This record gives sequence, C-alpha cells and structure tokens, in this order.
Amino acid sequence: MDRHGQLASFIQNHPNQIGKVVDIDLASDRLLALDFTENNLQLTADEVADTPRFSAWVNRKLAESGCRYGIGGYFEHRTLYARSSLFNTTDTEPRRLHLGTDIWGPAHTPVYAPLAGKVHSFQDNDNFGDYGPTIILKHDLNGLALYTLYGHLNRAALQDLAVGKPIGLNQQIACFGHEDENGHWPPHLHFQLMFDMQGLAGDYPGVCRYSEKDSYQKNIPDPDLILQFSKATIM
Repeated sequence: MDRHGQLASFIQNHPNQIGKVVDIDLASDRLLALDFTENNLQLTADEVADTPRFSAWVNRKLAESGCRYGIGGYFEHRTLYARSSLFNTTDTEPRRLHLGTDIWGPAHTPVYAPLAGKVHSFQDNDNFGDYGPTIILKHDLNGLALYTLYGHLNRAALQDLAVGKPIGLNQQIACFGHEDENGHWPPHLHFQLMFDMQGLAGDYPGVCRYSEKDSYQKNIPDPDLILQFSKATIM
C-alpha cells in the first residue's frame, strides 16, 4: 500500500483521532466553491491585483450565497497568481497550479490542529502574494509521517512557538490573518498535506508549474481526507 492508501486507511480506522481545522457543522453549514481558474469571468484582473477589492469580491460572494466559508483550490490551475511576481518565474512556465485547499472566511477565524503532533517549523513568509505567517506540524500516524501546513495566518500565532512543541488534537494554533499580515490576500487559510518536507522548513511550495503536477501529487494528498468538506452542502 502506498502512502496515500496508508493515510486513507488510518483516517478510516481511527476517526476519533481526526479533528477539525476550522469550526464547522458539516450537517448544516453550507460551503461555497470558489473557482479561480480562467473560467471565472466575474472576477477581473484589476480586482485580483487590488487586495481590498479582491477581499470585497470574496465577502460579497459569501454574503450572497449565505455560505459560512468559501472553499477550493486542490490542484486547481489558477490564473490569479499573475498578481504576484513570486509566481512568475524567469523561465517559460510560470507557477499556477495550486497544491492545497483554501478556506475563505473572516479574519480572526480560529484555526485548529486536526491531528496530534508537534511543531516542525514556522516562519513569516512576508512577500506580496506569499503565505505570510506559516506553521507546519509533523504527525506520526502509526509510523506514517504526515506534515500539515497552515498559511496566511495571524502574525501573533508565531510568537509562542518552538520547534518540537507538542500540539494536541483540536488545539487552536492560529487565526486567519488580516490582509496586511497574511501575504496580502483576502483572509483565508491555505491548508496543505505533505508526506515529505524535502529538506524545507517554514515553507513548502503551495503553487507549482503544471508540468510538475505528477511529482507533487505523489507527495501531496487531498486535504479533504481530513477536512471532509465533501460531506457538506457545497454551492
């Protein structure tokens, strides 16, 4: 059984060891699927480039739909990354393929550890369009190593952390950060799983070139294995 199968098996066989990432009632809360591919003709390039206008667009969509969170992004080919030079590499292929799941909602939304573990690393990736404050946790799932990454957090969440610090199941670790601290994005959480950190600390690619899709898919399982958002009503 490969690592993807091992993770799915662990989750199925140990449901009491799987917690939440955000507060949600899967039976009653509605989620809004937000599409940031070229198929989204409602969101203009000017709005994406202007963080307050981008935030207003997301907030308006959530209000109009009556949904608690906006979600999406796992291996989504996004055109919106043209807003930041961070993703416009010098070669012929820019980075546009999103590797995690985004959960869009208000700043100050609490973020929790869905698995017991310890702090692997943390860092403020303070660049326009980057993660901003980032926490990475390491989990041992009966011998299977799994890392969870939380990006676009509040800066204060990093203050009391230390590498190796134990983190409990459902322990609050952060909140959604404001636009001025979270990498200049509308408030949201980037949640990503990795089997191997590949020698990195405090950061791991959340966006890659489309030509790298196959190699990253081997290392990055679907966050919905833990989130279980597919069980909710998705608009």
